[in-house]
Amino acid sequence: MDDTLKKRIEELKHLRNAVIVAHNYQLPEIQDLADFTGDSLELSMKAASLDCEVLVFCGVRFMAETAKILSPSKTVLFPVPEAGCPMADMITREELVAFKQEHPGAIAVCYVNSTADVKAECDITVTSANAARIVSALPPDREILFLPDKHLGAYVQSKTGRKMTLWPGYCPTHARITPKDIRRLREAYPDAVVLVHPECPMDTIAEADEVLSTGGMCTYVRTSKARRFIIATESGILHRLKKENPAAEYIPISPQPICPNMKRIHLEDVLRSLERMEYPIQIPEGVRQRAELPLRRMLAGRIE
Repeated sequence: MDDTLKKRIEELKHLRNAVIVAHNYQLPEIQDLADFTGDSLELSMKAASLDCEVLVFCGVRFMAETAKILSPSKTVLFPVPEAGCPMADMITREELVAFKQEHPGAIAVCYVNSTADVKAECDITVTSANAARIVSALPPDREILFLPDKHLGAYVQSKTGRKMTLWPGYCPTHARITPKDIRRLREAYPDAVVLVHPECPMDTIAEADEVLSTGGMCTYVRTSKARRFIIATESGILHRLKKENPAAEYIPISPQPICPNMKRIHLEDVLRSLERMEYPIQIPEGVRQRAELPLRRMLAGRIE
C-alpha cells in the first residue's frame, strides 16, 4: 500500500511541479518521502531557492508560515492544518504589543518558532543555532525582550551575558527532559556523548556535553569520533541520525520527548494535499512583509 501511495505522490509532484520538505521530527515515512529534510529555517531557506511552484511543508504551522513569508510566489501546502506548535501559540500578537508597550525602546527578539503575526511585531528573529551570536551583536545599550521560549532565552543569557526580559513560553516536549534522565543514562553508558537541545530547561542543559540545534546534532555526529550518543531532544531526530551515520549508536533520552503535532502528518495526508491542493498557507501581504523584515535581518546578522 505504501508503495502505491508513494508512486501516486511522485506522479502528483511532477504534475504540480512540487517539492516536499520535512522537519527532522517528522515520522520516518515522511522523512524518507521528502526531497529535503532539515530544521525549520533551513527548509524555508532551501524552499526559497528552489525552482518549483508548490511546496508541501511537513512540520508544524509556524514552519509552513515561515516558508510562505520567504517564498511568497510559491503555493505552500500544509497537509494537516491542526498541526500547531504549543510554544508558538503561547504568545499572541496582542500580548506582544502589550509586552512591548511595557518596555518602550526595547529590541523585540523572537525565536523563529513563532507565528507570522508575532514575527511581524518583532525586530529580529533567531534560531536555536544562531541565537547567541545574534543577541551578542545587538546594541549593548538597548533592552532586549526575548520570546516566546524562556528556556532558550535563559541559555542565550548564560552564553552572552546579556540581560533579557523573557516571555514565559516553553516547549512542552523539551520541558519533559530532566537532569535525572541524563544522569541515569550516563551511568548506564559512561562513554556516550550527551547532546541536548537548547529548548530544554537550564538544569537539563547543565548536564550536556554539547548543546545543539537539530541541524547541529546532525553535523556533530557526522564529524565526531564518538560512537555512542545520548540524544536529548524530540525522538524524530533519531531516524535521520541513524540514516546518515549508521555506524554510531543513538540512545533516546526517554520515551517522553515526543511532540504529537509533529507526528500528525502521514503519507495519506501528503497525497490528499497534492490531489486537492490542500491546505494553502495564506498570510495577509502586509503581515507577510512585516514578518519578512526580522527574518531578513537575522540572515544579515544585524539590525539596520
